[in-house]
Amino acid sequence: MNESVLLLSLASAVVIGTPILLAGLGEMMTEHSGVMNLGIEGMLLGGGVVGFWMSTQQASLPLAMAVGAVVGALFALIHAYLAVTLRVNQIVSGLALVVTGTGFASFVGSLNDSALIYSRPVSKFEPVFGEAMRDLPLVGPLVLGHDWVVYMSWVLVAVAAFWLFRTRAGLAVRAVGEDPATADTVGISVGLTRYVYTMIGGAGAGMGGTYLMAGIFSTYQHGISAGLGWIAFALVIFAGWRPWRALVAAYVFGALRNLGFSLQIVGVDIPPDVLNMLPFFLTVVALMIISARPAAARRFSAPSALSVPYSRETR
Repeated sequence: MNESVLLLSLASAVVIGTPILLAGLGEMMTEHSGVMNLGIEGMLLGGGVVGFWMSTQQASLPLAMAVGAVVGALFALIHAYLAVTLRVNQIVSGLALVVTGTGFASFVGSLNDSALIYSRPVSKFEPVFGEAMRDLPLVGPLVLGHDWVVYMSWVLVAVAAFWLFRTRAGLAVRAVGEDPATADTVGISVGLTRYVYTMIGGAGAGMGGTYLMAGIFSTYQHGISAGLGWIAFALVIFAGWRPWRALVAAYVFGALRNLGFSLQIVGVDIPPDVLNMLPFFLTVVALMIISARPAAARRFSAPSALSVPYSRETR
């Protein structure tokens, strides 16, 4: 593999890893509040298809991303109501959301004789920096050759890391995820916190879906996500519920998604199913390594009250 192919592959890994990062970072915020949302795939498709539709109607890509985020958050609101208010099993609720979001995306995509499938965004996600900057050796294609969504995702990682581990609000949400009864005792609204952070997770998935359709592929097709939401869920575990680790893990997973194309360039053919399996295989391997080391297990552990319903009457 020559240098140009390697640089192209690494730059593509950043782009492909960005929707994984957006969806995974949102799910990480949700899980820190104690709510597990397996419905990322449904929110990504549901929010993404509406965001993509918006991008085909007008030229404001930030507006399309915002619309995708809002729709994703509304899907997550359904999960929050079921999981937090009704205390339905969170696994069941999340899986139902996958079916709902996938069906919604297929319904929207089939309207007007599937016109959306043949539509294209009015404008494209263009690189932020000029050609002279993008042509710089190494740093150009890897760091300076991306659109604003990639850089926004970096900012969101920094904000999430600071918010969760350097602010009182972050301490409060982590308290809800670790010990909701104690958090309730000191005056933190467990229900409100879980609602808000579940919707933040949905917004991240919606943005990821919009960028996937309008930014990377510039089209909508049924099943376009190809399990990206499930990879985002695995990302949270692989990263040990830490935002900066999620940034690295997202690009590792992005590289794995892009590996098939890169290997085809150099004449190596590997079945796509094998490559699609690798992110989940790496997550399992990481969990096995962490479990074998108690010190690492403490640093990479999930919130103690994750997926556990809370009721003030039973505390």
